Amino acid sequence: MASMDFLNTAEPVKAPVVRNIPAAEKPSLIGLSREDMGRALVEKGVNERQVKMRVSQLWHWLYVRGVSDFDDMTNVSKDMREMLKTHFTIARPEIVDEQISSDGTRKWLLRFPARGAGRPVEIETVYIPEEGRGTLCISSQVGCTLTCSFCHTGTQKLVRNLTAEEILSQLLLARDRLGDFPDRDTPAGMIAPAEGRKVSNVVMMGMGEPLYNFESVKTALLIATDGDGLSLSKRRVTLSTSGIVPEIYRTGSEIGVMLAISLHAVRDELRDMLVPINKKYPLKELLDACRAYPSLSNARRITFEYVMLKDVNDSLEDAKLLIQLLKGIPAKINLIPFNPWPGTNYQCSDWEQIERFADFINQAGYASPIRTPRGRDILAACGQLKSESERMRKVERMAFEAMMIVGHGEDD
Repeated sequence: MASMDFLNTAEPVKAPVVRNIPAAEKPSLIGLSREDMGRALVEKGVNERQVKMRVSQLWHWLYVRGVSDFDDMTNVSKDMREMLKTHFTIARPEIVDEQISSDGTRKWLLRFPARGAGRPVEIETVYIPEEGRGTLCISSQVGCTLTCSFCHTGTQKLVRNLTAEEILSQLLLARDRLGDFPDRDTPAGMIAPAEGRKVSNVVMMGMGEPLYNFESVKTALLIATDGDGLSLSKRRVTLSTSGIVPEIYRTGSEIGVMLAISLHAVRDELRDMLVPINKKYPLKELLDACRAYPSLSNARRITFEYVMLKDVNDSLEDAKLLIQLLKGIPAKINLIPFNPWPGTNYQCSDWEQIERFADFINQAGYASPIRTPRGRDILAACGQLKSESERMRKVERMAFEAMMIVGHGEDD
């Protein structure tokens, strides 16, 4: 962990006279790698001999202390703080709406400023407290390029990818709102350990397909799991994908977090319809990539998501084929009762059939929890994350798919 005891003996940084740049136009230091942060500081006049020390200071304040105002960086000289305020921002996104469910689930509607000629965009981030853990569901895109036929989010076209800053800011904001950073006056050696934090697990399972925004997701997750900052265990971070096979291999070698697969069908012809990316990367290619994922074991399993659709994918024959497909892959199978939304042609499987399906899989030696509804009164639901302007009427917004979020990642 970076030390708080930096001396302020280095030569001051004098900010050049520049126009007053609106905050929305300033680049953020959040989401930059150490190397990129160092380059950004050098470009603004920081002596190269000081860069490593300055980056360590900033890294500590951003990711251990969680500050969002340069003036709170009390061991950074005034001249340095003025330079940082002139050229950069570390502000959080705007909270348009915050909802807290009766079961403790929280949902934030966040607005990010315009990028270039674009318009401000909104995404939703969901937090679900569980026994012994707290899981945050993070978005990677505004909208989605995929058109999975059972998924409500898939009805919203892709607007743009989120930046590494915007992905990481969701985690920082959640920790802010949950009181998950140390108090400003907490001595450096008295910072609460990571396992005592409310956000202990993260799933990349909100809006979008993370592997279609690979570089930004990679940068954000490597910062989130950096041991000198946010310090999330890679075993507590899960990336969920519909099956972008080349990037699954890259995820294993370059990021190393846990993997979840939105499977939902055991035959190519059905999965082509439910999850159309299957036409490009069919089941055999997908499962070969899963078998090759590094460090798989009973302690590091791949989670397979399976939405239960009545008379579509819920027969015992489907269950048998599922077991055959996953042979040799350390796996957990999350069974998700489908949450009907206005306009869908699908229905949720009967509860008795879901239980029969689960029992068959359990008897074959696979854990197959049936996810129970969470946050249903605020629609904190994967597959139903839509911007404020496209929300369904509240009377129709009963959330079941939030159960996709829970139970991911290991407990170390």
